[in-house]
Amino acid sequence: MASNHPEIRVYTTPVCGDCVAVKRALEQYGLHFTEVDITQSEEATQKVERVNDGKRSVPTVEVGDQAVSLSRFTIRKFVDFMTAAGVSLSRP
Repeated sequence: MASNHPEIRVYTTPVCGDCVAVKRALEQYGLHFTEVDITQSEEATQKVERVNDGKRSVPTVEVGDQAVSLSRFTIRKFVDFMTAAGVSLSRP
Protein backbone atom coordinates (compact mmCIF):
# COMPACT_ATOMS: atom_id res chain seq x y z
CA MET A 1 0.00 0.00 0.00
CA ALA A 2 1.48 3.36 -0.98
CA SER A 3 1.53 6.01 1.69
CA ASN A 4 0.56 9.59 1.05
CA HIS A 5 2.06 10.93 4.26
CA PRO A 6 5.57 11.58 5.54
CA GLU A 7 7.46 8.76 7.22
CA ILE A 8 6.20 7.91 10.70
CA ARG A 9 8.69 6.93 13.41
CA VAL A 10 7.72 5.80 16.88
CA TYR A 11 10.41 6.06 19.54
CA THR A 12 9.81 3.46 22.24
CA THR A 13 11.25 1.42 25.08
CA PRO A 14 10.67 -2.30 25.68
CA VAL A 15 8.42 -1.78 28.73
CA CYS A 16 5.97 0.96 27.79
CA GLY A 17 2.21 0.53 27.78
CA ASP A 18 1.66 3.83 25.98
CA CYS A 19 4.06 2.66 23.25
CA VAL A 20 1.93 -0.43 22.71
CA ALA A 21 -1.20 1.75 22.53
CA VAL A 22 0.33 4.07 19.90
CA LYS A 23 1.53 1.16 17.76
CA ARG A 24 -1.90 -0.45 18.01
CA ALA A 25 -3.61 2.80 16.95
CA LEU A 26 -1.27 3.16 13.96
CA GLU A 27 -1.98 -0.43 12.94
CA GLN A 28 -5.75 0.06 13.33
CA TYR A 29 -5.56 3.01 10.94
CA GLY A 30 -3.45 0.97 8.51
CA LEU A 31 -0.44 3.31 8.82
CA HIS A 32 3.07 2.05 8.16
CA PHE A 33 5.62 3.12 10.75
CA THR A 34 9.16 2.44 11.88
CA GLU A 35 9.74 1.60 15.54
CA VAL A 36 12.97 2.83 17.14
CA ASP A 37 13.92 1.46 20.57
CA ILE A 38 15.74 4.29 22.35
CA THR A 39 17.45 1.80 24.69
CA GLN A 40 19.35 0.51 21.65
CA SER A 41 20.35 3.85 20.10
CA GLU A 42 22.06 6.81 21.74
CA GLU A 43 21.17 8.92 18.70
CA ALA A 44 17.47 8.07 19.14
CA THR A 45 17.66 8.82 22.87
CA GLN A 46 19.16 12.23 22.13
CA LYS A 47 16.44 12.98 19.57
CA VAL A 48 13.70 12.11 22.07
CA GLU A 49 15.36 14.31 24.70
CA ARG A 50 15.58 17.23 22.23
CA VAL A 51 11.90 16.94 21.37
CA ASN A 52 10.84 16.64 25.02
CA ASP A 53 12.88 19.34 26.77
CA GLY A 54 15.54 16.93 28.03
CA LYS A 55 13.15 14.15 29.06
CA ARG A 56 13.19 10.59 27.75
CA SER A 57 9.46 10.65 27.18
CA VAL A 58 8.07 7.74 25.16
CA PRO A 59 6.30 7.10 23.00
CA THR A 60 7.56 9.99 20.95
CA VAL A 61 5.98 10.03 17.50
CA GLU A 62 7.68 11.76 14.57
CA VAL A 63 5.89 12.52 11.32
CA GLY A 64 8.08 14.34 8.84
CA ASP A 65 9.58 17.30 10.71
CA GLN A 66 6.99 17.25 13.53
CA ALA A 67 7.37 15.25 16.71
CA VAL A 68 5.55 14.98 20.02
CA SER A 69 5.44 12.76 23.06
CA LEU A 70 2.20 10.82 23.33
CA SER A 71 2.94 9.75 26.89
CA ARG A 72 -0.31 9.35 28.83
CA PHE A 73 -1.80 8.19 25.55
CA THR A 74 -5.33 8.98 24.57
CA ILE A 75 -6.86 8.39 21.17
CA ARG A 76 -7.76 12.09 21.06
CA LYS A 77 -4.09 13.15 21.51
CA PHE A 78 -3.13 10.68 18.80
CA VAL A 79 -5.78 11.86 16.33
CA ASP A 80 -5.04 15.54 17.01
CA PHE A 81 -1.30 15.12 16.43
CA MET A 82 -1.63 12.93 13.35
CA THR A 83 -4.16 15.32 11.81
CA ALA A 84 -1.96 18.35 12.56
CA ALA A 85 0.97 16.49 10.97
CA GLY A 86 -1.03 16.03 7.78
CA VAL A 87 -1.82 12.34 8.10
CA SER A 88 -5.24 11.37 6.79
CA LEU A 89 -6.87 8.97 9.24
CA SER A 90 -9.41 6.50 8.00
CA ARG A 91 -9.76 2.94 9.13
CA PRO A 92 -9.19 0.35 6.43
